[in-house]
Amino acid sequence: MLKQLFCGVLTALLMMSLSGCLVAESTYLKKVEEADTLTKNLADLRQRHEKLTSENSLLKAQFDKLKIEAIALDKDKLALTTDKQQLEEVLKAKSDTLSKNITDLRQKISDLENENSRLKTEIAALQKVKEEKVKEVSSTYEQLLSNMKNEIAQGQVTISELKGKLTVNMEAAILFDSGKADVKPEGLGILEKMVATLKGVTDKAIRIEGHTDNVQISGGLTKVFPTNWELSAARAINVTRFLQQRGLDPAFLSAAAFAEHKPVADNSIREGRAKNRRIEITLVARD
Repeated sequence: MLKQLFCGVLTALLMMSLSGCLVAESTYLKKVEEADTLTKNLADLRQRHEKLTSENSLLKAQFDKLKIEAIALDKDKLALTTDKQQLEEVLKAKSDTLSKNITDLRQKISDLENENSRLKTEIAALQKVKEEKVKEVSSTYEQLLSNMKNEIAQGQVTISELKGKLTVNMEAAILFDSGKADVKPEGLGILEKMVATLKGVTDKAIRIEGHTDNVQISGGLTKVFPTNWELSAARAINVTRFLQQRGLDPAFLSAAAFAEHKPVADNSIREGRAKNRRIEITLVARD
């Protein structure tokens, strides 16, 4: 009985010993597994740490770069601000200048308008005076045409009016004998027809021109008139003297000689030479 009891207790103790060993081994294995897991986690953490350290370095580099760029941008901003201020000052100066120019131009325009108004008034007045002078010349023209209609009809006298300039062209034959410079009686009568009309001309000077053909002076006549210059001059002077004697103001009379140098017709034919031997009485502007 005791032996059976002892064996039972021993068996029980053995069983308990074996059970304790199994528990200890299970705990160890669990710890080993936990250690492996921790080791693996540690490796992962180290790897992540290295990665984060690398990323941090990159971020620091980017930060430094951005900081430099920010400093540069601040400088650019300051420069732009300065440029803006300078530009605003330039624009203000130009605006002031333009405003002054506009004011000056407006004043000039006003002055020009006043000047134009004054000139228009003066032009209108001058136009009126011109029209009156044209009427006066036209009246003189009409009177001379009426007074000398017979000579005009015979072709001995022509009267022309162009742009306010009136010219009486008389063939020398009706005033002078051939080779002579004294006005013959019939010529004096013809000149007399113009006296009253010419006296009425108050704003013109009267120029008497002597002209000849191209036939040169010859024979004994050269003692009096060496050339056509002297002959044309003497004829113009004698007509001028007659008009003075008839009461025309000598201050507005003049005589001019052109000899054969201003022909109005062909000197190679008789009719042409007759036309070139002439006296022209022209109304010209007073000096």
